[in-house]
Amino acid sequence: MRLHHSLSLLLIAFRPCVSQQIWDIWQTTWDRAQLFTRLPITSPINFVSPGPVGSADIIVDDSTELQNIAGFGGSLTDSSAQILNNLKSRNSGAYFSLLGYLFSPTDGANAAGLNYIRIPLGASDFSANLYSFDDSNGDTSFNNFNINVAPGYLFSVLNDIKNINPAIKVHILPWSPPGWMKTTGTMNGGSLSSNLLNSYATYLLKCLQGFQSHGISVYAIGIQNEPQNSNPSYPTCTLSASQEAQIGMQLRSLMNNNGFGNVRLIAYDHNWDNAATYPVQVLQAAPNGFAGAAFHCYEGSVSQQDAFVSAFPNKEVYFTECTGLYGTDWWSDIKWYIDNIFIGALEHSSMSGLMWNIALDSSGNPILPGTNSCGGSGCRPIVTVDSNAGTWSVNQEFYAMAQASKAVVPKDSGGPMGQRIAVSVGGTLNWALRVSAFVTRRNNPSDWLRYSIVVLNWDDHPNGPWDPTPVTTTIEFRGMQATYTFPVGVTTLWWFAPANSFNGTTTSTSSSSATESEEETFPVYADYGDGKQVPMDALRFKKEHF
Repeated sequence: MRLHHSLSLLLIAFRPCVSQQIWDIWQTTWDRAQLFTRLPITSPINFVSPGPVGSADIIVDDSTELQNIAGFGGSLTDSSAQILNNLKSRNSGAYFSLLGYLFSPTDGANAAGLNYIRIPLGASDFSANLYSFDDSNGDTSFNNFNINVAPGYLFSVLNDIKNINPAIKVHILPWSPPGWMKTTGTMNGGSLSSNLLNSYATYLLKCLQGFQSHGISVYAIGIQNEPQNSNPSYPTCTLSASQEAQIGMQLRSLMNNNGFGNVRLIAYDHNWDNAATYPVQVLQAAPNGFAGAAFHCYEGSVSQQDAFVSAFPNKEVYFTECTGLYGTDWWSDIKWYIDNIFIGALEHSSMSGLMWNIALDSSGNPILPGTNSCGGSGCRPIVTVDSNAGTWSVNQEFYAMAQASKAVVPKDSGGPMGQRIAVSVGGTLNWALRVSAFVTRRNNPSDWLRYSIVVLNWDDHPNGPWDPTPVTTTIEFRGMQATYTFPVGVTTLWWFAPANSFNGTTTSTSSSSATESEEETFPVYADYGDGKQVPMDALRFKKEHF
């Protein structure tokens, strides 16, 4: 092969490569030696011609594209907003540092890039007191509706988050209708009066309009949080599937007629155990009203989401709530969260992975006086805040979620989130790894796509006693192979590749009588480890040069 001297200099200057390279690795290990840490890499991990497979063999199949990922996050309850606002008052630098660490979507930033927030409409078990947005008895025209009954710090904190991540998705739903609309006359427990179903749809439209008045574009709305829960110690409300369907159809019509046609209406928002019944019945009765259904972790198993997917394969699935309790084991919790939510729920078609409270204090407070919804040591949030000291610390929920979120945040400002793609694990230690894989597309079609994997190595008891064991793993992608040893923990890594496979072949005039003046096109790429490997297809070379 001969290269003209000027071409040689050009190729050296651009560091061309003909295969993919791994430059970016983020890691959380069981012993906390790494805590959502970007590992320093002085030379890349190269994809090369395949050799023997490792103890585990991850096979990434980008020809099989699955669901788009909506995002990861948690709930901005009144209590979360209050404690964050208190931190802002005490130590604004710490407050904005925390919000940036949680929500900044900037590529390469030391941040999780969380982008999905769920907000109760009115009081929940994490509010200072009971309230709805219209507590005027019998006001079915809702002349006294007032979104500003919500604590002012709720919208203040939400807008601060929006300023950090303008692409934040907001999902709203009530824990209870106004008390006067219920059979019990109170927001705590009971059921919605059957003669007020359509009026309740109007109330929910008013909520959408109220958020709009604060400059908040709502991504999704639900009819009722946990519609099969009637705990009398905090705002709850039971609705039958047929009632939720009726409200949903009325609300969908109101939304379409009032400028909210793009807002998703999500059914159920309750536990896995009834995934085959309640949400299926709602969608059967109102298939055109709802975009999909949402699930919680407190009863049943994640695989039960499949029953809903089987009934409605073209509808969306969301995972929207789970909480741990203070005092449980850090590493065991991370394993469970990855296995069941941040990999597991996505394997079972979910577009999202959300925890419950974003922030509370070290006792799981503040809570609604008298509620018993958490019990024990208290619900553990994503972030524990000491408002008095002006400090914060993230919990195991954050580390599990951040590893997943980092794999799907947009590569480009304003760009798309990641999309799940097929992946499988072979090898003698295939059981030791839980893996998900994603592709993230680009704003500029000439930029390479980002391919990422999230890997849980939970091989911590290989022979019975505690013995955390790294797993040497091969990663197969488009006929090429990379090798990496995963420590016990969670690792997120990625590489970049063109939209179409590059395997070293050329496009040429297929003729045995081609003359020296005929040209063959050889794709040459510049790789800087940042995904801007630009195909240098403007260069055309005569065959004699290679």
